[in-house]
Amino acid sequence: MIIRARHFVYKLSPRIMVVAAAFLALVFTGCSVSPNTIVPTLEPPLGSITWPQAPDIARYSFGRMLVGEKDFLAPGEERRQGLGNALRWIAGLVFGEPEYFELRRPVSGLTDNRGWIYVVDASHKAIVVFNMAERRIDVWRNAAVGQLFVSPVAIAEDGSGGFLVTDSELAEVIRLNKNGEPVGRFGKGVLARPTGITRDPRDNVVYVADTREHNIKAFSLDGKLIDVLGSPGKEMGRFNSPTYLTFRENQLYVADTLNFRVQVLNRGGDGRFEFGQTGLFVGNMTRPKGIAVGGGSRIYVVESYFDYLLVFDQGGELLLPIGGTGAEPGRFYLPSGVWTDKLGHVFVADMFNGRVVVFKELTTVQGG
Repeated sequence: MIIRARHFVYKLSPRIMVVAAAFLALVFTGCSVSPNTIVPTLEPPLGSITWPQAPDIARYSFGRMLVGEKDFLAPGEERRQGLGNALRWIAGLVFGEPEYFELRRPVSGLTDNRGWIYVVDASHKAIVVFNMAERRIDVWRNAAVGQLFVSPVAIAEDGSGGFLVTDSELAEVIRLNKNGEPVGRFGKGVLARPTGITRDPRDNVVYVADTREHNIKAFSLDGKLIDVLGSPGKEMGRFNSPTYLTFRENQLYVADTLNFRVQVLNRGGDGRFEFGQTGLFVGNMTRPKGIAVGGGSRIYVVESYFDYLLVFDQGGELLLPIGGTGAEPGRFYLPSGVWTDKLGHVFVADMFNGRVVVFKELTTVQGG
């Protein structure tokens, strides 16, 4: 297509032609209609997939997948109504950016008592907040005034409404207030490569996995180092590249990743028991990463290498595997983190599928 204007001739590319047409359509049709948004539910829809399958008792059901802003849109709705959104859509045509904000590489997260979901996204280098009640997404990128996150890995609540975030490249723990604003940091010069983080709610001790130094460092809430748990090795209480952590029912759970196991420690750091071994069978651990504890003290472990969520009882006996490689509901592609909430939901950061998969516990461990 060629447009002539006085003595000048302009040749337009097909992409620019599309943009021009879109802009003219917006001008002549108006842009005042507001989008129809919905509050997404995490509860399983009728007829949802269950695990295990019949005739066995269904113990888990598929709830939904969280991917980004589209989670707040009604089916079939397009958010190209307002002028600002329209311009963003046009910019997306030109520059190739997605029309909606989406997760890219979610690695871990947590859910607070309000039901807000906080997802650490390694590709966005940010905390992505799904504000379920207000139907919006917030993105927290700042580790300090004038400094962005570089490699955020895990997040924990600080017990006072704020959050603690590990950044493996900054080698520090970043403090955020309830609005995601940086208010402090600790661990500089002490941590080498912090990854997992969790907090003992009784004693307010913060545990941080230092993957490079093969130990767990314990800090007070004011950032003072108070203990170092473990050292390199294979014996109980020693570690080989530990990653994710969780604290539940007076016990510290550690994904001892390159020892291919989970270790369970008491408050003093003494080993209580361990489970897991490397192998090629479902239930073995080749790259255990995310770890969480749910209803009935069942233990969830993400086996990243073989793309499984493994469910164990409180003593470390395998109850059920969920997953396998794929993109359909209940399958994963290099999953990373897992966490639970008080309503029986289990969240899996399905990293290379760019989503968080939500399951619902349907039974107790005993099947009642």
